[in-house]
Amino acid sequence: MSWRDIYDFNMRVKDYFTEHPASVGETYGEHLRVASHFAKEMLLASFACAVHAVLPNLFTTTASSKVRQLHSEMTQGARGEAQQEVGPAAVSES
Repeated sequence: MSWRDIYDFNMRVKDYFTEHPASVGETYGEHLRVASHFAKEMLLASFACAVHAVLPNLFTTTASSKVRQLHSEMTQGARGEAQQEVGPAAVSES
């Protein structure tokens, strides 16, 4: 294995972790923070949905409210502008 092969491999690994975050105007660390926030919020909403399925009078608007809130967060500012530039098909892969 040559130094060139090692360099190419290292660049592919770096690109793997930075290409998508850069496409939405974020560093890897910023993207990790934002995506983790979304995961936590969606997990909580999922729990509310599960409870609602069993006890229909509880959490009647929690999931829909959370979806609207997260959509607003995802489409505002630089992140929203970056997503509009790539188009709807690319956004659904995020």
